Amino acid sequence: MKACLRRWLCLIALLVPLTGLCAGEPGVLVLGRISDDPKAHYEQLRPLLEYVVPRMSDVGIREGRILMARDPQQMASYLRRGRVDWVTETAATAVLLRARGSAQPLLLTERDGTSHYHSVFFARRDSGLRRVDDLRGRTVAFQRPSSTSAYFAPASDLLSRGFTLEILPSPNERVGLDAVGYVFARSELNISTWVHKRIVDAGVMSHLDWDNPRRMPTAFKADLAVIGRTGDYPRAVELVRDTLDPKVAARLHTVLLEAANDPKAGPALRQFFGTTRFLELDGPSQDALDRLAAGIARVKADVE
Repeated sequence: MKACLRRWLCLIALLVPLTGLCAGEPGVLVLGRISDDPKAHYEQLRPLLEYVVPRMSDVGIREGRILMARDPQQMASYLRRGRVDWVTETAATAVLLRARGSAQPLLLTERDGTSHYHSVFFARRDSGLRRVDDLRGRTVAFQRPSSTSAYFAPASDLLSRGFTLEILPSPNERVGLDAVGYVFARSELNISTWVHKRIVDAGVMSHLDWDNPRRMPTAFKADLAVIGRTGDYPRAVELVRDTLDPKVAARLHTVLLEAANDPKAGPALRQFFGTTRFLELDGPSQDALDRLAAGIARVKADVE
């Protein structure tokens, strides 16, 4: 708690000269991000904002600023009050902000060459678990309550199969035979470790993390097997507030969409969470966001 407070105090010291205390100033484009590490995220956001702003002078934008939020509730408030114009977020957070009536998706974000991904359920090969339907009466490790790939998507998948989910006070607790117990492991490496050491019966993470040796060590993976997967959903989404001037939103859409073809944008895109390009929100992607939104609503109603 103290460490978190220190980070936010550092953020205030860092951003006050840039963001000031004004809201919705004409000519200012404010980029927002929900963050538990504001200083690091500021450095990732700043180069792309500096690239975008000069290319929006024809719609009256002369300055860019950055504003962080602690959680989706605070970001939704910023959007409704006009304090943030553009937000970059995960798919789950994007649909939460859309559901609160404060923002709309603008573009998809492709990171490291991947625009969509899915979650995989996995267990030890010697666990007797062969498919997701075998998880009744077993325990699953998720990452954290805000994760798209390691909580919302797989939790909604389990609910759609008719499972009851029960949060457990510790991974050592058992669960009733008619439910699936779950715990939050805080990181993908912890998830893989807990499954490998039989602390929990199964784990879930994105297929990208499953293939990442830093999050799924090769020595562990040899003893584990994928027992199921969710559908695909966008990896990340760029959003704009509902009340943003349509001319500004349209120009931002164009600048971001064309950035991948501009060599000058390359370093800023890479710094922007490993972005390779921005893509149009096509029909299948919109359908995936709608399915995710329905699943998240069910998780919040039936589990949280």
